Amino acid sequence: MNQDYLKQEKFETRICCPLCQRELVMNWQRDNIPYFGEIMHISARCQCSFRFVDTMILSSKEPMRYEMPVETLEDLNARVIRSTSGTIRIPGMGVAIEPGSVSESYITNIEGVLHRVRDVLMTASKWVQEDEEKLSRSQELLCMLEEVIEGKKKITVIVEDPLGNSAIISKKAKAIKLSKEEAEKLNTGMIVFDVDKTELVHDVSDNVQPLGGN
Repeated sequence: MNQDYLKQEKFETRICCPLCQRELVMNWQRDNIPYFGEIMHISARCQCSFRFVDTMILSSKEPMRYEMPVETLEDLNARVIRSTSGTIRIPGMGVAIEPGSVSESYITNIEGVLHRVRDVLMTASKWVQEDEEKLSRSQELLCMLEEVIEGKKKITVIVEDPLGNSAIISKKAKAIKLSKEEAEKLNTGMIVFDVDKTELVHDVSDNVQPLGGN
């Protein structure tokens, strides 16, 4: 890909759909996020129902981990940028949201992340109605989430990204550079733009669990 494209406000590129191999149009839209810099929104939708959305940080980034203690209601407003290469963890709840072949990027806040986790748990609860142990665990996690959202319980939210395209934006968030070994252990999203190779590299790993629990 000609890197001059990345300087444009809006453009299109074409690749083969990873599912059906039809020509797939990718839309690129340049934007700017306060306190974070210039980004590129990328989206594509195929006739076969394949859909892809991502956010690329245009500046060079290192593999990073962000740790955010959520202790007050104000902390719930901390902005979270999660790219398709980002992993979100809540250690105290055994929750891990990892990138997979159909994962999407999004910009939200801590509360938004918790609502996403709650939606997954509510759906999972319906699937395990016959399993008392799993149902009890789901209900326990839902109660914990509600307590956090109401400011009654403290947790730590961790965002890790081997490509540096995800972050928690807050004065309370601790930014830590990941070692090469730590970065290599993390999953990445489906499409990676390698500046050194000037090409799109596909990663269609399906060995990913979107939500895990202890």
